[in-house]
Order: sequence, then C-alpha cells, then structure tokens
Amino acid sequence: MPKPPKPDELKKQVQDNVVWKSIFRPGSIYRKGYRDTSRDRALAAMNNILYHLHPVKVKRHGLKLTYTYCLGGTSFFLFILLTITGIFLMFFYRPAAGPGQELAYADMQRIISQVQFGDLVRNIHRWSAHLMVLTVFLHMARVFYHGAYKPPREFNWVVGVILLLLTLLLAFTGYLLPWDQLAIWAVSVGSQMAGFTPVFGQQVQFVLLGGVEVGPETLLRFYVLHVLALPFVTTLFLAVHFWRIRKDGGISGPL
Repeated sequence: MPKPPKPDELKKQVQDNVVWKSIFRPGSIYRKGYRDTSRDRALAAMNNILYHLHPVKVKRHGLKLTYTYCLGGTSFFLFILLTITGIFLMFFYRPAAGPGQELAYADMQRIISQVQFGDLVRNIHRWSAHLMVLTVFLHMARVFYHGAYKPPREFNWVVGVILLLLTLLLAFTGYLLPWDQLAIWAVSVGSQMAGFTPVFGQQVQFVLLGGVEVGPETLLRFYVLHVLALPFVTTLFLAVHFWRIRKDGGISGPL
C-alpha cells in the first residue's frame, strides 16, 4: 500500500497543478518559488486588485469599433440598470400569495397602473433582463471564437461561464415574480425539467419549489434568490472577472 505524501510533498503537488497556476499569477505568495525579496514583494503588491481598478494602458484592438465592441461592458451596464430599477420595484412589491392574499399579483397591477413611472421602470427592468441574457451569450460566443479561453485566460473563461449561468438563473427566478398564469406555468415547466437532473433531480426540484408544485413558498424562495442571493454572488464573480481581465493582459483580441 503506497504511503500518503508528506505535507511538503503534497504542497508541491498542489502548487504544480495547472488549476492552481491559473488562479495565482507569478509573484503571488501562493505560487511555488516565492521568496521574501523586494522584487517579489513588489510583484505581490502589483497583483493586488485595488491597484488595478483602472488599467495603465489599453491595447489598440480594445478601442477598435467592431460589431462585437463592448459586449461585456454592455452586459455590466445592464446589470447596473437592473439593480437600480429592481430596487425601485422592491419598494412597491410584496412576495405574498395564496388564497385570499394574492398580494404579489395585486402589487404588480398597482405598479403598472398607479405608481408614478411604475410601468416605465418595470418595462425597463424586463427588457434589460432580456437584453442582458442576449449580450452575455454574444460576449461568451465572441470570447470563444477568438480563442480567448486559452492560457492565460482559462480561469477567467470558467468565471465567465459561471456568470452566464448566474444570468440565466436571475432571469428564471425573476420570471415568477409577476405571479400571473404565464409565470406560474413557465416556472412549472422549468422546475419539472430540473427534476430530470441526474442523481439529485427530485431533491433540486423540491428545494426550488419548497414543495411538490409551484405555490406561495416557491414565490418567496424565488424572490429571495432574485433580489439577494444571486445578485450578491454575481457581484463577487464580476469583481473577480474584472480583476483577471486586468491581470491577464487586458481585453482579449483574436488569438
């Protein structure tokens, strides 16, 4: 029976791993071969996220106007617009439903017909969500066809895929909030599809719905996911995404 590796050997194996190297750039204190010298300390400071919120220089291809120009920036702008309009809608919306207390649907009707600029803000929110799904997908397609998923950007490509999934989840959870017939039946179909997930399908469906079918508990869960959990996780991944763009050489061009 082979002996388990010693702590130092295990540390070297982890630091030699491709995944580890893709996450921690040269100069990081977590990379193999780091020495406490003035040069390595300077590299560690220069790799700090706060030092690179603004790029020192922008490559020429990053400023060239093309039909794929600024798809990532457009997606981020739509995320900010969705956050602002979503906060506005939260002032007038209550995620409550059930016999005798269909507050969610009533609040949505009140936003449309009685709240000042309510219909306008709701439509901006809805169409921005549709556009964000489209721009994120086009952004990922552009990155893929340019080969920008290759080293040293493979880690940022994985972050981008996670952001695409988070965008789809944000759109899916927001679809139920109007609590009308279209929303309920659309989420019913989507949750049944989730039930076919291998191994944990039924458990995932039960956790999503809070029961065996779409009901008031489902509305509350989707509301919490839509306005709190998913935006928080998305913001964290966006920060990592922007930081790695800076550290991987700026906006990617054709490779």
